[in-house]
Amino acid sequence: MIDREFWQDKRVFLTGHTGFKGSWLSMWLALLGANVKGYALNPPTSPSLFNEAKVDSIIDSQIGDIRDQDILHESMTIFNPDILIHMAAQPLVRYSYDEPIETYEVNVIGTAKVLEVARSCSNLKAVIIITTDKCYENEGFDKSYQETDPMGGYDPYSSSKGCAELVTSAYRRSFLKEQNIGLASVRAGNVIGGGDWASDRLIPDILRSFDVNEPVIVRNPNATRPWQHVLEPLSGYLVLAQKLYDNCEEYAEGWNFGPDEKDVQPVNWVLDKMISNWSNSSWSTDNNINPYEAGYLKLDISKAREKLGWRPTWTLDSALERIIYWHKAWKNKENMQLLCLKEIEEYMDDMSNENP
Repeated sequence: MIDREFWQDKRVFLTGHTGFKGSWLSMWLALLGANVKGYALNPPTSPSLFNEAKVDSIIDSQIGDIRDQDILHESMTIFNPDILIHMAAQPLVRYSYDEPIETYEVNVIGTAKVLEVARSCSNLKAVIIITTDKCYENEGFDKSYQETDPMGGYDPYSSSKGCAELVTSAYRRSFLKEQNIGLASVRAGNVIGGGDWASDRLIPDILRSFDVNEPVIVRNPNATRPWQHVLEPLSGYLVLAQKLYDNCEEYAEGWNFGPDEKDVQPVNWVLDKMISNWSNSSWSTDNNINPYEAGYLKLDISKAREKLGWRPTWTLDSALERIIYWHKAWKNKENMQLLCLKEIEEYMDDMSNENP
């Protein structure tokens, strides 16, 4: 599925490389032998996976803002990538209530600026735009969202990602198609894994509480989400990029990369599993009034299964166990870059066994 020979010496421009998913993808691409140029703001948290795994030691890292089109243009066009992966974003729902304008500037206008600069890259053949499962118009009931469902979003974050999808579609049809550049968008579930220290995310909140021996306080224990290890959607992005590079029309559309049905679980299920793996831990419900968040999210991944041959590899149980192991290794001051690269190799081995 992941073709090492394909990625060898490919020039990949990656926005958002200092974030959680971006850091994991940077290491994966470097492991595959790609020539990676990262462009992003400074890491959004301290600590951060980018710093703890010393990601800047294995890729070319530039600190910059996608909203600064002149600097972005200079960086991307000089590098002249074969493949562009756009991950840079304001990724938090609750933060978007506090900073809606910033959220739209980054997620909508920022995406437009990235695509505008992409038009000037002579070697570019494939572009992947990362959005979210929250880009769909959520109807609030048990439904698996398909790629053909309408865009929407109740809160500024979710709607900004719906807008980013519309921008992507317009640039595909108006500009990039005629340049023979394949442009696809991808929507993952609730991504979890070692090295995430973001605020207002369940797994980091759980681990922070564990570290100080306090109960985990959760806002909505019954909220159901499509949980998946970070390497799951990233593997889908890599498989899609391989296909898109060689066929700019057939695969230039939207794609869901979510977990299996059995891993779409409520927050309290995840809490109980994590607590069972960490002694002297507990959780309770936050009774304060909080901003609206969707109660139910699930992605239909049948299209990726059928057209790409992609499928999830690790179960949610396995992902949670690996997160605990990763966090304890970090606390023990182990070499986190080596641990991450080892985990990526293990994933690729398991992926190959699942897809012989």
